[in-house]
Amino acid sequence: MDLVSPHPFWLLKNGLLNEYPSLPGDVRCDVLVLGAGISGALISHGLVRAGLDVVVIDKRDVACGSTSASTALLQYEIDEHLIDLTRRIGKRDAERAYLACHGSIDTIERLAFEVGARCTFRRRPSAYFAAKQSDVAILRREGDARRAAGIVADFLEEEEIRAHFSFSRPAALISTQAAQLDAHRLAHTLLHDSAARGARIFDRTRVDEFVPGTREVRLKTDTGHVIRASHVVFATGYESQDFLPRRVVQLKSTFALATERVTRFPGWWKQCLIWETARPYLYLRTAADGRILVGGEDVPFRDPVRRDRLVESKTARLEKRFRELFPQIDFKVDYRWAGTFGETKDGLAYIGQIRQMPRCHFALGFGGNGITYSAIAADIIREALAGRRHPDAHLFRFDR
Repeated sequence: MDLVSPHPFWLLKNGLLNEYPSLPGDVRCDVLVLGAGISGALISHGLVRAGLDVVVIDKRDVACGSTSASTALLQYEIDEHLIDLTRRIGKRDAERAYLACHGSIDTIERLAFEVGARCTFRRRPSAYFAAKQSDVAILRREGDARRAAGIVADFLEEEEIRAHFSFSRPAALISTQAAQLDAHRLAHTLLHDSAARGARIFDRTRVDEFVPGTREVRLKTDTGHVIRASHVVFATGYESQDFLPRRVVQLKSTFALATERVTRFPGWWKQCLIWETARPYLYLRTAADGRILVGGEDVPFRDPVRRDRLVESKTARLEKRFRELFPQIDFKVDYRWAGTFGETKDGLAYIGQIRQMPRCHFALGFGGNGITYSAIAADIIREALAGRRHPDAHLFRFDR
């Protein structure tokens, strides 16, 4: 299945940063990571640094799936409000989930600096706007809940918003723990660093047979090569659903555009990340080179052909909405594309194992927090393979 439309922005912008061969023969390893996007890159990097013999494979070229289409707004917020998540899973666990996402942004920043990909990461504040007057009370309670959990969240009144932005909204929450990322470049950089540390990376390698066992997992590729691994990590996004006994995700199509380079941003306070309480929500960011990225207009996923037919009309609506918000910003749309993502019932990722598949670990970072969830998954899976239980593992288990 095609995860993205034919012209994802990051792949066109960056090109093929590193090349890897397809699997040339049979291989054994401690851990096989299926998927070489940002999730697989973060997980394999952590495992290699822990001293494990790691093989990474992907049926596409490296980072050419969802990673190439991600708008990569890094936010600790889960798609489910903290106050709503508290009602679902209790105050303690809801706060732990939010704090885990909060801390993952620091983790990603540290990794980007360590592997020489500093340019891919940039701190920005985040503004979460009330889409309508009835959302103001929700934002007040949400801000109170976050502050009680130890998270900085400033409440802006309507007059303060008008002073900072070229538009008005009834209220907003401002967060300082947020960033923007070139996930495609960071994935390549992490995999390159992992390869230098001994990881073996193969792309354009498709698995046709999969046999889990109590001592090892055996996989066979479409070219007949056999991979034997002590453990397998699935970092293949919603495509992992094919291996699971029950459906855990609803698929959505999202649409995005990128402008030509812009030099002035009147009415856009600190070029902050922007999103809103409406569902589906509009989301905005800038890129390091001055481009503006706008996303949203999500719809249920049917198939790639229908999704791609909507790219022009959906991104035209995104462009119209942006011009209404920022009439003084002069820009021209350069790229338009679409992608597919998964959405869970509670906004939380699925990370861990299932009883039916011994020695298999899943890192399914669904929703708007895919990258931050992947950083959390890297820690949880590394601890599991070392025989230790991560204190947050229960938050993301399949049987929650």
